Amino acid sequence: MMLRTRFTEAFGIDHPIVQGGMMWVGTAELVAAVANSGALGFLTALTQPTPEALAKEIVRTRDSTDRPFGVNLTILPSISPPPYAEYRAAIIESGIGIVETAGYKPQEHVDHFKAHGVKVIHKCTAVRHALSAERMGVDAVSIDGFECAGHPGEDDIPGLILIPAAADRVSVPMLASGGFGDGRGLAAALALGADGINMGTRFCATKEAPIHENFKAAMVANDERATALIFRSFRNTARVARNAIAESVLAAEAEGKPFEEIAHLVKGARGKQGLDSGDLDHGIWTAGQVQGLIHDVPSVRDLVDRIVADAEAIIARRLRAMVADEAVAAL
Repeated sequence: MMLRTRFTEAFGIDHPIVQGGMMWVGTAELVAAVANSGALGFLTALTQPTPEALAKEIVRTRDSTDRPFGVNLTILPSISPPPYAEYRAAIIESGIGIVETAGYKPQEHVDHFKAHGVKVIHKCTAVRHALSAERMGVDAVSIDGFECAGHPGEDDIPGLILIPAAADRVSVPMLASGGFGDGRGLAAALALGADGINMGTRFCATKEAPIHENFKAAMVANDERATALIFRSFRNTARVARNAIAESVLAAEAEGKPFEEIAHLVKGARGKQGLDSGDLDHGIWTAGQVQGLIHDVPSVRDLVDRIVADAEAIIARRLRAMVADEAVAAL
Protein backbone atom coordinates (compact mmCIF):
# COMPACT_ATOMS: atom_id res chain seq x y z
CA MET A 1 0.00 0.00 0.00
CA MET A 2 1.26 3.49 -0.87
CA LEU A 3 -0.15 6.71 0.53
CA ARG A 4 -0.58 8.82 -2.60
CA THR A 5 -2.29 12.18 -2.27
CA ARG A 6 -2.75 15.33 -4.30
CA PHE A 7 0.20 16.77 -2.39
CA THR A 8 2.65 13.94 -3.10
CA GLU A 9 1.70 14.05 -6.77
CA ALA A 10 1.99 17.83 -7.09
CA PHE A 11 5.33 18.10 -5.29
CA GLY A 12 7.03 14.92 -6.47
CA ILE A 13 7.63 13.23 -3.11
CA ASP A 14 7.07 9.70 -1.87
CA HIS A 15 5.31 10.35 1.43
CA PRO A 16 2.71 12.97 2.48
CA ILE A 17 4.97 14.32 5.22
CA VAL A 18 6.60 17.75 5.35
CA GLN A 19 9.26 19.20 7.64
CA GLY A 20 8.33 22.85 7.77
CA GLY A 21 10.64 25.78 8.35
CA MET A 22 12.10 26.02 11.87
CA MET A 23 14.36 28.83 13.01
CA TRP A 24 17.88 27.56 13.77
CA VAL A 25 16.86 23.96 13.02
CA GLY A 26 16.06 23.93 9.27
CA THR A 27 19.62 23.44 8.05
CA ALA A 28 21.23 21.17 5.47
CA GLU A 29 21.78 18.23 7.83
CA LEU A 30 18.11 17.89 8.71
CA VAL A 31 16.61 18.91 5.36
CA ALA A 32 18.76 16.50 3.33
CA ALA A 33 17.83 13.65 5.68
CA VAL A 34 14.14 14.47 5.30
CA ALA A 35 14.45 14.63 1.51
CA ASN A 36 16.33 11.33 1.39
CA SER A 37 13.56 9.70 3.44
CA GLY A 38 11.03 10.53 0.72
CA ALA A 39 9.39 13.40 2.60
CA LEU A 40 9.71 17.13 1.87
CA GLY A 41 12.08 19.26 3.92
CA PHE A 42 12.54 23.03 4.08
CA LEU A 43 15.64 25.05 4.82
CA THR A 44 14.78 28.06 6.95
CA ALA A 45 15.97 31.11 5.03
CA LEU A 46 16.27 33.46 7.99
CA THR A 47 18.37 30.97 9.95
CA GLN A 48 21.13 32.04 7.59
CA PRO A 49 22.61 35.46 8.44
CA THR A 50 22.68 36.72 4.85
CA PRO A 51 21.16 35.82 1.47
CA GLU A 52 24.64 34.76 0.36
CA ALA A 53 24.86 32.34 3.28
CA LEU A 54 21.47 30.92 2.30
CA ALA A 55 22.72 30.27 -1.24
CA LYS A 56 25.68 28.35 0.21
CA GLU A 57 23.36 26.34 2.47
CA ILE A 58 21.27 25.39 -0.57
CA VAL A 59 24.43 24.11 -2.26
CA ARG A 60 25.39 22.21 0.89
CA THR A 61 21.96 20.54 0.94
CA ARG A 62 22.19 19.59 -2.73
CA ASP A 63 25.54 17.96 -2.02
CA SER A 64 23.69 15.52 0.27
CA THR A 65 20.49 14.78 -1.66
CA ASP A 66 19.13 14.62 -5.18
CA ARG A 67 15.53 14.63 -3.94
CA PRO A 68 13.16 17.63 -3.84
CA PHE A 69 13.51 20.12 -0.99
CA GLY A 70 12.47 23.71 -0.48
CA VAL A 71 13.12 26.91 1.47
CA ASN A 72 10.92 28.55 4.10
CA LEU A 73 10.57 32.33 4.16
CA THR A 74 8.66 33.62 7.18
CA ILE A 75 7.34 37.17 7.26
CA LEU A 76 6.65 38.11 10.87
CA PRO A 77 7.18 41.13 13.12
CA SER A 78 10.89 41.37 13.88
CA ILE A 79 13.15 43.50 16.07
CA SER A 80 15.38 43.92 12.99
CA PRO A 81 13.43 43.23 9.74
CA PRO A 82 15.55 41.23 7.28
CA PRO A 83 16.06 42.11 3.58
CA TYR A 84 13.27 39.89 2.27
CA ALA A 85 13.72 40.84 -1.40
CA GLU A 86 17.36 39.78 -1.26
CA TYR A 87 16.48 36.45 0.32
CA ARG A 88 13.84 35.89 -2.36
CA ALA A 89 16.43 36.60 -5.05
CA ALA A 90 18.86 34.11 -3.50
CA ILE A 91 16.15 31.43 -3.45
CA ILE A 92 15.18 32.02 -7.08
CA GLU A 93 18.74 32.33 -8.37
CA SER A 94 19.64 29.06 -6.62
CA GLY A 95 16.99 27.24 -8.65
CA ILE A 96 14.76 26.28 -5.71
CA GLY A 97 11.41 25.05 -7.02
CA ILE A 98 9.37 24.98 -3.78
CA VAL A 99 8.95 27.67 -1.13
CA GLU A 100 7.00 27.64 2.14
CA THR A 101 5.82 31.10 3.14
CA ALA A 102 4.36 32.06 6.49
CA GLY A 103 3.26 35.28 8.07
CA TYR A 104 1.43 38.48 7.31
CA LYS A 105 0.34 39.59 3.82
CA PRO A 106 2.58 37.42 1.63
CA GLN A 107 1.21 38.70 -1.72
CA GLU A 108 4.45 40.42 -2.77
CA HIS A 109 6.44 37.29 -2.03
CA VAL A 110 3.96 34.92 -3.67
CA ASP A 111 3.86 37.05 -6.83
CA HIS A 112 7.65 37.16 -7.09
CA PHE A 113 8.07 33.41 -6.62
CA LYS A 114 5.22 32.49 -8.96
CA ALA A 115 6.64 34.77 -11.66
CA HIS A 116 9.74 32.58 -11.62
CA GLY A 117 7.93 29.23 -11.66
CA VAL A 118 8.38 28.49 -7.96
CA LYS A 119 5.62 26.48 -6.25
CA VAL A 120 4.41 28.15 -3.06
CA ILE A 121 2.93 26.57 0.07
CA HIS A 122 1.53 29.17 2.47
CA LYS A 123 1.17 28.38 6.15
CA CYS A 124 -2.07 29.69 7.70
CA THR A 125 -3.77 29.64 11.10
CA ALA A 126 -7.34 30.35 9.94
CA VAL A 127 -9.68 29.26 7.15
CA ARG A 128 -10.07 32.87 6.00
CA HIS A 129 -6.30 33.17 5.65
CA ALA A 130 -6.14 29.93 3.66
CA LEU A 131 -8.80 31.20 1.28
CA SER A 132 -6.92 34.47 0.91
CA ALA A 133 -3.72 32.59 0.10
CA GLU A 134 -5.58 30.50 -2.46
CA ARG A 135 -6.80 33.68 -4.15
CA MET A 136 -3.19 34.88 -4.23
CA GLY A 137 -2.33 31.86 -6.34
CA VAL A 138 -0.47 29.56 -3.95
CA ASP A 139 -0.12 25.92 -4.95
CA ALA A 140 -0.95 24.51 -1.50
CA VAL A 141 -1.70 25.64 2.02
CA SER A 142 -0.63 24.35 5.40
CA ILE A 143 -3.30 24.89 8.04
CA ASP A 144 -1.90 25.32 11.56
CA GLY A 145 -4.03 24.27 14.52
CA PHE A 146 -3.85 25.75 18.02
CA GLU A 147 -1.70 22.81 19.17
CA CYS A 148 1.22 23.94 17.04
CA ALA A 149 4.60 25.29 18.06
CA GLY A 150 5.42 28.81 17.01
CA HIS A 151 2.60 31.14 16.03
CA PRO A 152 -0.91 29.59 16.31
CA GLY A 153 -2.74 32.83 15.54
CA GLU A 154 -5.27 34.48 17.83
CA ASP A 155 -8.42 32.40 17.20
CA ASP A 156 -7.42 29.35 19.29
CA ILE A 157 -9.07 26.81 16.97
CA PRO A 158 -7.69 23.28 17.45
CA GLY A 159 -6.87 21.05 14.51
CA LEU A 160 -9.82 18.72 14.97
CA ILE A 161 -12.09 21.59 13.93
CA LEU A 162 -9.75 23.71 11.82
CA ILE A 163 -8.59 20.99 9.43
CA PRO A 164 -12.01 19.77 8.23
CA ALA A 165 -13.34 23.34 8.24
CA ALA A 166 -10.53 24.29 5.86
CA ALA A 167 -10.95 21.11 3.80
CA ASP A 168 -14.60 22.03 3.20
CA ARG A 169 -13.62 25.30 1.55
CA VAL A 170 -10.06 25.16 0.22
CA SER A 171 -9.53 23.76 -3.28
CA VAL A 172 -5.73 23.48 -3.47
CA PRO A 173 -3.86 20.62 -1.73
CA MET A 174 -3.75 21.14 2.02
CA LEU A 175 -1.36 20.05 4.76
CA ALA A 176 -2.44 19.63 8.37
CA SER A 177 -0.06 21.15 10.88
CA GLY A 178 0.08 21.33 14.65
CA GLY A 179 0.20 18.31 16.96
CA PHE A 180 1.36 15.71 14.44
CA GLY A 181 4.08 13.23 15.28
CA ASP A 182 3.05 9.66 14.48
CA GLY A 183 1.09 7.43 12.12
CA ARG A 184 -2.14 7.95 14.02
CA GLY A 185 -1.90 11.67 13.34
CA LEU A 186 -1.20 11.13 9.65
CA ALA A 187 -4.16 8.78 9.26
CA ALA A 188 -6.38 11.21 11.17
CA ALA A 189 -5.27 14.17 9.04
CA LEU A 190 -6.09 12.30 5.84
CA ALA A 191 -9.49 11.32 7.26
CA LEU A 192 -10.18 14.96 8.14
CA GLY A 193 -9.58 16.02 4.56
CA ALA A 194 -5.89 16.98 4.48
CA ASP A 195 -3.45 15.77 1.82
CA GLY A 196 -0.54 15.34 4.22
CA ILE A 197 0.99 16.58 7.47
CA ASN A 198 3.51 19.28 8.31
CA MET A 199 5.68 18.51 11.36
CA GLY A 200 8.14 20.70 13.23
CA THR A 201 8.67 19.70 16.84
CA ARG A 202 8.75 15.98 16.04
CA PHE A 203 11.58 16.48 13.56
CA CYS A 204 13.52 18.38 16.24
CA ALA A 205 13.68 15.16 18.25
CA THR A 206 15.66 13.25 15.62
CA LYS A 207 19.32 12.34 15.38
CA GLU A 208 19.95 14.73 12.50
CA ALA A 209 18.35 17.81 14.07
CA PRO A 210 21.17 20.36 14.66
CA ILE A 211 20.36 21.15 18.30
CA HIS A 212 21.91 20.08 21.60
CA GLU A 213 20.97 16.64 22.89
CA ASN A 214 19.59 18.22 26.08
CA PHE A 215 16.70 19.68 24.10
CA LYS A 216 15.94 16.37 22.42
CA ALA A 217 15.94 14.64 25.82
CA ALA A 218 13.65 17.35 27.20
CA MET A 219 11.12 16.79 24.40
CA VAL A 220 11.08 13.07 25.20
CA ALA A 221 10.65 13.75 28.92
CA ASN A 222 8.05 16.51 28.56
CA ASP A 223 4.32 15.94 28.28
CA GLU A 224 1.64 17.82 26.38
CA ARG A 225 1.39 20.45 29.14
CA ALA A 226 5.00 21.59 28.81
CA THR A 227 4.36 24.67 26.66
CA ALA A 228 3.52 28.30 27.28
CA LEU A 229 1.68 30.89 25.18
CA ILE A 230 3.68 34.11 25.24
CA PHE A 231 3.09 37.47 23.50
CA ARG A 232 -0.69 37.14 23.89
CA SER A 233 -0.91 40.69 25.19
CA PHE A 234 0.77 41.90 22.00
CA ARG A 235 -1.55 39.86 19.74
CA ASN A 236 1.43 37.97 18.37
CA THR A 237 0.93 34.74 20.29
CA ALA A 238 3.77 32.22 20.26
CA ARG A 239 3.75 28.70 21.70
CA VAL A 240 7.14 27.85 23.22
CA ALA A 241 8.51 25.30 25.63
CA ARG A 242 7.75 26.22 29.22
CA ASN A 243 10.99 27.24 30.91
CA ALA A 244 12.34 29.97 33.20
CA ILE A 245 12.47 32.57 30.41
CA ALA A 246 8.94 31.83 29.25
CA GLU A 247 7.71 32.18 32.84
CA SER A 248 9.48 35.55 33.12
CA VAL A 249 7.84 36.75 29.92
CA LEU A 250 4.41 35.63 31.13
CA ALA A 251 4.93 37.45 34.44
CA ALA A 252 5.97 40.63 32.64
CA GLU A 253 2.93 40.47 30.37
CA ALA A 254 0.65 39.95 33.36
CA GLU A 255 2.06 43.18 34.80
CA GLY A 256 1.29 45.00 31.57
CA LYS A 257 4.91 45.69 30.68
CA PRO A 258 5.67 46.80 27.11
CA PHE A 259 7.53 44.57 24.68
CA GLU A 260 10.65 46.71 24.99
CA GLU A 261 11.09 45.51 28.57
CA ILE A 262 11.16 41.84 27.60
CA ALA A 263 12.87 42.08 24.20
CA HIS A 264 16.25 41.17 25.69
CA LEU A 265 14.77 37.89 26.98
CA VAL A 266 13.31 36.74 23.66
CA LYS A 267 15.98 37.72 21.14
CA GLY A 268 16.60 35.01 18.59
CA ALA A 269 20.35 35.10 19.20
CA ARG A 270 19.76 34.27 22.85
CA GLY A 271 17.59 31.28 21.93
CA LYS A 272 20.26 30.08 19.50
CA GLN A 273 22.90 30.24 22.23
CA GLY A 274 20.75 27.98 24.36
CA LEU A 275 20.19 25.48 21.55
CA ASP A 276 23.95 25.30 21.00
CA SER A 277 25.02 25.15 24.65
CA GLY A 278 22.31 22.82 25.92
CA ASP A 279 21.02 25.31 28.53
CA LEU A 280 17.24 24.79 28.49
CA ASP A 281 16.63 28.03 30.39
CA HIS A 282 18.94 30.36 28.49
CA GLY A 283 16.32 31.65 26.06
CA ILE A 284 12.93 30.79 24.64
CA TRP A 285 12.75 27.74 22.39
CA THR A 286 9.86 26.64 20.23
CA ALA A 287 8.02 23.40 20.91
CA GLY A 288 4.45 22.20 20.52
CA GLN A 289 2.00 20.13 22.54
CA VAL A 290 3.06 17.11 20.46
CA GLN A 291 5.86 16.71 23.01
CA GLY A 292 3.39 14.46 24.81
CA LEU A 293 3.64 12.00 21.88
CA ILE A 294 7.44 12.02 21.56
CA HIS A 295 9.06 9.02 23.24
CA ASP A 296 12.36 8.55 21.40
CA VAL A 297 15.00 10.21 19.22
CA PRO A 298 15.17 8.15 16.01
CA SER A 299 16.87 8.91 12.73
CA VAL A 300 14.74 10.90 10.29
CA ARG A 301 14.43 7.91 7.97
CA ASP A 302 13.30 5.61 10.77
CA LEU A 303 10.77 8.20 11.93
CA VAL A 304 9.28 8.75 8.47
CA ASP A 305 9.19 5.02 7.71
CA ARG A 306 7.46 4.33 11.02
CA ILE A 307 4.86 7.07 10.57
CA VAL A 308 4.00 5.90 7.07
CA ALA A 309 3.87 2.20 8.04
CA ASP A 310 1.68 2.89 11.07
CA ALA A 311 -0.69 5.10 9.07
CA GLU A 312 -0.98 2.49 6.34
CA ALA A 313 -1.74 -0.21 8.93
CA ILE A 314 -4.41 1.93 10.58
CA ILE A 315 -6.10 2.68 7.27
CA ALA A 316 -5.83 -0.78 5.71
CA ARG A 317 -6.42 -2.96 8.75
CA ARG A 318 -7.70 -1.33 11.91
CA LEU A 319 -10.25 0.98 10.33
CA ARG A 320 -11.26 -1.51 7.66
CA ALA A 321 -11.93 -4.12 10.33
CA MET A 322 -14.47 -1.76 11.92
CA VAL A 323 -16.59 -1.69 8.76
CA ALA A 324 -19.25 -4.40 8.53
CA ASP A 325 -18.75 -6.99 5.77
CA GLU A 326 -21.92 -5.82 4.05
CA ALA A 327 -20.67 -2.24 3.93
CA VAL A 328 -17.26 -3.31 2.58
CA ALA A 329 -18.94 -5.38 -0.14
CA ALA A 330 -20.97 -2.36 -1.17
CA LEU A 331 -17.89 -0.16 -1.65
